[in-house]
Amino acid sequence: MSIKSRKWTSLLAAVLIGGAACVGTSWAQDAATPAPVAEATPAAPAAEAAPAAEAEPAAPTVEQRVAGLEAYINNVDPVDSAIVGVPGPGHTAWQMTAAALVLFMTLPGLALFYGGLVRSKNVLSILAMCFGCAGLVTVIWWAVGYSLVFGTNFGSPFLGGTEFFFLKDVGAAPNTTYAYWIPQSVFCIFQLTFAIITPALIFGATAERMKFWAVMAFVFFWMFLVYIPLAHMVWGGTGLMNGVWNSDAKIPAIDFAGGTVVHMSSGWSALVLCLILGKRLGFGKEPMAPHSMVLCMVGTGMLWTGWYGFNAGSALAADGIAANAFLTTTLAAAIAAFVWAILEAIFRGKPSILGFCSGAVAGLVVITPACGFVNATGAVIIGVAAGIVPFFAVVYLKKILGYDDALDTFGIHAVGGTLGAILTGFLVDPNVNANLVSDAYAAKNGLKTAIEGGTLWIEQLKAVGLTIALAVVATAVIAFILKLVIGLRPTPEVESQGLDVNEHGEEGYILN
Repeated sequence: MSIKSRKWTSLLAAVLIGGAACVGTSWAQDAATPAPVAEATPAAPAAEAAPAAEAEPAAPTVEQRVAGLEAYINNVDPVDSAIVGVPGPGHTAWQMTAAALVLFMTLPGLALFYGGLVRSKNVLSILAMCFGCAGLVTVIWWAVGYSLVFGTNFGSPFLGGTEFFFLKDVGAAPNTTYAYWIPQSVFCIFQLTFAIITPALIFGATAERMKFWAVMAFVFFWMFLVYIPLAHMVWGGTGLMNGVWNSDAKIPAIDFAGGTVVHMSSGWSALVLCLILGKRLGFGKEPMAPHSMVLCMVGTGMLWTGWYGFNAGSALAADGIAANAFLTTTLAAAIAAFVWAILEAIFRGKPSILGFCSGAVAGLVVITPACGFVNATGAVIIGVAAGIVPFFAVVYLKKILGYDDALDTFGIHAVGGTLGAILTGFLVDPNVNANLVSDAYAAKNGLKTAIEGGTLWIEQLKAVGLTIALAVVATAVIAFILKLVIGLRPTPEVESQGLDVNEHGEEGYILN
């Protein structure tokens, strides 16, 4: 949502008035359809009373049209304007682009990033996992997922509603609970791309040792027990932790683009799942180096590029808040990548490509909940912290505790997401997002008071604790049940030979 600023100059008003004459009629067609020219008819007989003519709706005034254009540009409620409920072209175009960028993060970004980090005999298993998540989650989202997250007829802080089951009535008209100027269909698909990548992140921790159909079964249940309720709690119109837009939120926390919903949920689930699954055969006894750092680096670049859709797209408009998210995302990612490389040079003697890639992703993860709420200085602080804290989690904490997080999902996404959620509480700046202290919503649920009183970090800790508890408990329940019913791991022979040939009947590389 954009900053609600209405500081218009007389020159801009004149331009808008001129433009309104051209575009106002098409935008306000329902309210301003001109009456058809009446055909001549014989006079009614004197004994019969002429039927009363229906009054045509009054055409919108120039002032109403200008007010609508002003609301569109500022991405605010078009109340009292002539264009209520009509999507705007600029915001819609950006949101469609953002949705494509977020899907690009999974296919091919995450596929190549994770695919390059595994051994060559398992590269196709990563690609199949990404495609499988895209397909399965899309079916869930179409049937019930979108409605359970963004519906509101339950009136529940934990689940949305049934009004959008099978995407009923999800069309060109905006869902003004969330965005005034983009079609609900575009909003729905944008949010679907988040739902696709989130469970896919989990399986970096379990790479090379989990059966494909066990992965798909896990995703199915995890979506219902973790992602859907958590996404509603944080982003839903009646959500428990939607501090900006739900005036009844019991925990007035903030999460701009998914620190809790995406990164913490997947990262903490990844740790639990890899512990239950056990270590890879030969872990700690034989080399398990990435088979292609080239693919890993290319995948990282795609993730970074797609992340602009992830973060800036979460403004749900092409506005100043989106621009701020674009800026802060760039600063944090670049600085974290550089800091990580410096630490590698200090502690390991050489900066590696893997270090640059890990640092960039860590910076992107940590800035995600904060990108639309902090200024450039806050982004720099987050970038430095993202380069330091996840580095020690990945390089030293994993070694000390001995768990086999194959591709460092926990160290980067769980640790980084948690760090970002907490730092957001300290670094928040209402000057970059006036919605944080608006009297319409934020003041009613205590967010404005928490920000001005310096206690937002406490609300952020509550959100962090609830997210960890939900992810850990639900993942443990799902994993143990699936382990008992269908099994999680392939046979030792299959695992040794590789998942690609045995589970997918193909090889990533055929070398003569």
